Amino acid sequence: MLFNSYQFIFLFLPAALLGYFLFGRLGNLASVVWLALASLAFYAVSNWQFVPLLLGSVAFNYVIGFLLISQRPRAVPRRAILVAGIAFDLAVLGTFKYAGFLAANLNALFSTGVTIDILLPVGISFYTFTQIAFLVDAYRGNVAHYALPHYSLFVTYFPHLIAGPILHHSDIIPQFDRSEAQRPDPHLILCGLIIFAIGLFKKTALADGIQPLVALAFGPVAPTFDQAWIGALAYTFQLYFDFSGYCDMAIGISLMFGIFLPLNFNSPYKATSIIDFWRRWHMTLSQFLRDYLYIPLGGNRHGRLMRYVNLMLTMVLGGLWHGAAWTFAAWGALHGLYLCVNHAWNSYVPRVSPRFARPAELAALILTFASVVVAWVLFRADSMASAILILSRMADPTRIAFGRGEMADVMFIVVYAGIAWFAPNTQAIMGYDHNKRTVGEAIAAWRWRPAFLYAGAALLAFGILGIQPHSEFIYFRF
Repeated sequence: MLFNSYQFIFLFLPAALLGYFLFGRLGNLASVVWLALASLAFYAVSNWQFVPLLLGSVAFNYVIGFLLISQRPRAVPRRAILVAGIAFDLAVLGTFKYAGFLAANLNALFSTGVTIDILLPVGISFYTFTQIAFLVDAYRGNVAHYALPHYSLFVTYFPHLIAGPILHHSDIIPQFDRSEAQRPDPHLILCGLIIFAIGLFKKTALADGIQPLVALAFGPVAPTFDQAWIGALAYTFQLYFDFSGYCDMAIGISLMFGIFLPLNFNSPYKATSIIDFWRRWHMTLSQFLRDYLYIPLGGNRHGRLMRYVNLMLTMVLGGLWHGAAWTFAAWGALHGLYLCVNHAWNSYVPRVSPRFARPAELAALILTFASVVVAWVLFRADSMASAILILSRMADPTRIAFGRGEMADVMFIVVYAGIAWFAPNTQAIMGYDHNKRTVGEAIAAWRWRPAFLYAGAALLAFGILGIQPHSEFIYFRF
């Protein structure tokens, strides 16, 4: 089921909210069980055949976590339990996500004739990583024992289940126990509805609105120089507003239930370095890769060379997490190279004089953005050959069309760039603070509150009117 669908907005969400607060009158456990069942129903609408897999994953990891928590004095068996748990999770993920990729490459190398075509369960990458983090923390002794209903809801909680954010048990599960969360809070419901409306508008009006331009670069016809850049920039902003819209909608939906989700998107195209970009883009994935892959690999503790090796390994694996294709591996490797260059620059190049700080910051923003655009070509292309062709055309100004259509497209791109670079993001507009569990405090005391509410209602209306059938979020594919 899609957040940007009529059945979700007008049927599922109202029913889930009503049941949650009605069962909340019976106690915490009843509301938690209801919300877990509602989340499974949400998943089953379009992925019913994978519900047993999801439930099996939840049950297996809960048992492994219980063993890790209850056997703290026995270090060696606990390590074996952890390895077995992670190996099982990665084996399941690998079977569904990478078996076909591996078979295709073996066939290309050795002409084996073997082909594997397995349907990818939606959300498997997200709920697998969520549970791996839980197991590692259980092994480290950083997890309290959670009841099965609470753990099940933590994994299956529908605002995050399909495309993130990657949740952390210590942040989310305690919120399920808050008595305030079982009672409807008009302020949180209103703020959640406004944030949801902003996200829906981003998806249906902005992301879906610019999608046709993407075909200029990634369509069946080889692009010219200007068409390649227009298509690449169009995809850059389509992905931006698509993912930003999803993150807003997830936060808004969760707020209606009284639960604060972590930020996952913070104006990444305003970044002035690749390091800064990864602190703003898919923030919970970046934190997971840092805490559960980069640092365990050694991080920066064994010298600069090993730091760069660990960065490259982390980013290549992060790229493959997005999809089983060499284009994703190349995208991750390119970002790994960017990060290595960025860290080397910070280590060896002197800081800019304060009087040149503003021009240097502008230059850094433009260079960072251009680097990200180039990398998105690898991310979006169907094959390495297609990516190389598009990149080669982006570097060849001798082939230019630039007719009236291209001129209009450029103006379209400029408008999107202006919104991404100069407009405040949703958390700034709404005063959303995940750590302090506050939202909309300034709005509550603002004398322009009625006009703000009218604007939110208008965004919701335009977002609903712009809903298209089968317009999935891009990150649903990962």
